[in-house]
Amino acid sequence: MKSLVLLLVGGPVAVVLMAIAVVNNQPVTIAFDPFTPSTPFLALTVPLYVVFFGALLLGIALGGVATWARQGRFRKAARVNRREAARWRVEAERLKEVAAAPAPSGGTALPAPRRAA
Repeated sequence: MKSLVLLLVGGPVAVVLMAIAVVNNQPVTIAFDPFTPSTPFLALTVPLYVVFFGALLLGIALGGVATWARQGRFRKAARVNRREAARWRVEAERLKEVAAAPAPSGGTALPAPRRAA
């Protein structure tokens, strides 16, 4: 089922991305020197689709890192709750063992009644 959904969604997306790459194959120059744009110190000439896909991938990566950083408090709370749940499980097992223990031979497990003065 997963592969069918991947094929139905991924196939058209791949076709669209290939069409973008074929149509936008003109070379563009990316200058990394803002002070002398006519003769840049560091420049890169690549097809336009590389710039497009690079910006897309950079945006996805930065968004993922930002989301991961913002969700840190929730991951910490989940760790704390997991530890607390484990402690309570151990306590529940201990209390089950105490409750299942046989009663003392002298009668009940209740304390002796107090006498009124």
